[in-house]
Order: sequence, then structure tokens, then C-alpha cells
Amino acid sequence: MTLAFLLNAVWLFSQEDVFSNKTNIALEKVIRDYPNRFHNIRGDMISQHEQMSEYKSTISVPGASYCSILKYTVANNDVYNWNCTTFNSPNFMQARAKFKEIYDQIENTIIKIEGQKPFILNAQYRTPTELHNFNSVNFELLPTVEEMRNLKIDLSLEKESNIWKVKLSVYEGERKFSGVTAAVQ
Repeated sequence: MTLAFLLNAVWLFSQEDVFSNKTNIALEKVIRDYPNRFHNIRGDMISQHEQMSEYKSTISVPGASYCSILKYTVANNDVYNWNCTTFNSPNFMQARAKFKEIYDQIENTIIKIEGQKPFILNAQYRTPTELHNFNSVNFELLPTVEEMRNLKIDLSLEKESNIWKVKLSVYEGERKFSGVTAAVQ
């Protein structure tokens, strides 16, 4: 009887840990503010250029080295991206392990937005390869609703100046790479 109780308690604790970690809690806060164009999580301005402004994010993933919100103005329309660099290393295998760890923390996360049914984050994992300087996994919200249909969430492993970076991004429609727009498949 005591053993059964103990095993049940361990199982419940492990399940809570799987579905309630600090990475998915931060991500849920970011996604909740997407309809507000990240207004509630936008901190001080870091830089401003002709068509782009960068703001400090008030929400960060634990252990992240840099989190910001980018605002792009294109054809009189503002587009917002939340970006968080969660890990940096010159060692590809370390970066790949961190990429997988973060994927595991996010996959099947339940997102609750007031006034809507809960969403589940779902993605197909693809093992990154060192042969590609850009590897990504794109998450989708299930079920998809009209208000959130342009929301994109991706986890990427990118090589920049011989440093592998694991990045988590929440954005509208298309992703910006150093001023170049790339459609995410």
C-alpha cells in the first residue's frame, strides 16, 4: 500500500515536471501576448533603424543569453518577432543536445489563452546535422483558430561565426534573417 502510494506520487511529480517546466511557462506567456503584438512583454528599446526597432523582452527562457522583440515596418504594417538565444557553444554536439532538451520541454506543451480553448504545441523532430548551418523544428498550435493562424513558433540551431546557437522564436508569418525575409516551411 505504501509502495503504491509512493510510486503514484513519483509518477504525478514527474508528469507535473514534464508539463510544467520553466521553458514552456515562459513560452506560454509569450504566446498569450501575441494577439497584443507582444506589447505587454516589450521592455526598453535597444536599437532603432529605419524599418526595424529592437526591444528588450521582459520574458526570458531560463539560462538564455539574449531575448528581444523585433518590430519590422513593411508597407505600413508592423510585424513582431520574439527571439531568444537559449544556448551558445562552438561545440556542435553540445548545442545539438541543448536543442533536443529544449524541444523535449516544448513538445506537447498545453497553452491556455483566456477566452479560447487550450492549444497543444506539436512538431516533428528532425535531428540537426552539422552539415547545415541552419536547422529548425517548426511547432504548430493545435487546433488552429483564425486569430492565431499567422503565429509561428520555431526552435533553431544556427551557426554564426563558428558558434552554434540554439534559438527559440515566436513570430508572425515570415521570419527575418539579418534583414532578409525567409518563408518558413
